[in-house]
Amino acid sequence: MKTNIGVFFGGRSTEHEISVISANQAINAIDKSKYDVTPVYVSKEGRWFTGDALLNLRNYRDMKAIEKMAEEVYMRPVHGDFNLYYQKPKGMFGKKDVAARLDVVIPVFHGANGEDGTFQGILQAIDIPFAGCDTLSSANGMDKITMKMILRENDIPVVDYVWFTDRQWFTDRDNLVKRIEEKIGYPVIVKPANLGSSIGIGCAHSREELFEKVDDAGRYASRIIVEHMVEELQEINCSILGDCDDYQASVLEEPIKTKEILSYTDKYMGGSKGTEGMQASQKKIPADLPEDMTKEIQRLAGETFRVLSCHGVSRVDVIVDRSTGKIYVNEINTIPGSLSFYLWEATGVSFPALMDRLVSLAVKRKTREGQKTTSFSQNIFALGGGTKGGVKGAKGVKA
Repeated sequence: MKTNIGVFFGGRSTEHEISVISANQAINAIDKSKYDVTPVYVSKEGRWFTGDALLNLRNYRDMKAIEKMAEEVYMRPVHGDFNLYYQKPKGMFGKKDVAARLDVVIPVFHGANGEDGTFQGILQAIDIPFAGCDTLSSANGMDKITMKMILRENDIPVVDYVWFTDRQWFTDRDNLVKRIEEKIGYPVIVKPANLGSSIGIGCAHSREELFEKVDDAGRYASRIIVEHMVEELQEINCSILGDCDDYQASVLEEPIKTKEILSYTDKYMGGSKGTEGMQASQKKIPADLPEDMTKEIQRLAGETFRVLSCHGVSRVDVIVDRSTGKIYVNEINTIPGSLSFYLWEATGVSFPALMDRLVSLAVKRKTREGQKTTSFSQNIFALGGGTKGGVKGAKGVKA
């Protein structure tokens, strides 16, 4: 019997459509002679669907219509239950309620409510093998503030930054502006802390522009980060594959931007309209860099992957200051657009081989975690003759 892979995508995210494209690419790359595939589309409202209609990108032109072409499903948050259930049971007397039994899950979400650890928490509660980062590393990798704190603590270079909440900006704006101007100075880049794909990101060259860009970022997130802007910058990306103890780095790419910062259109549509995902962006592969700089960027990308305890395939984006030669880690994408398959193809790993590796890594992690102790067989309520006494009494916290 083939291993059945559940590929989950879509989700309640501003990067919903890009997730659909990435998942479609991943599903097409999976070796069907070796694996069965069950697509699971999560709508913008958070409802789960499965069915063959999800495999045709043209159907997503009308997202309400595609929900009518597919079957609504769910999973129970019960340990060991790997079944995908129909929301409305089928068959005589409604007894056929299992749509599929999943052996491994590959999440291909981008952005909030999927890449940030929320979905991974569901999978960990069920204890099903899944590819990619776990709840903790997903959350840390998604939040640009927490990520930079961890990287700086581990001597991985990041640009200077100031962070605050949207509420702080409303109540203490003058002090925050003073801090930004004294610590960083203009120009700066303003970002929502937990979004990707350049959404909500803007450059500010003055106090007036700072107000405008912070207000825009606050539309998307409650935590906002303001970073020093490297003016003579060169953006370089490196993908990492494996786990935090055993990983390899891909060749490097240099994305080509059309504006001051890399835009959503630059990243996913090659500067125009299209549905090819991250692979459509204009880029140089491999990046034209000296060998020593290439190795240092690969090292920093690997260290970022390691200290954040990442797993599966990620992409680390770095900034090179052309005026000084300094390298800074900008961010990590724990579920990168198109799963960075184009970087691995350039490294000598085919897309089907990449998907096979993700499945193997998922199973390997599940096996290792199964060897850890998660509970004790001893029942404290049975000690000392019931609930009146016990070893430390029966007063709960006060004991």
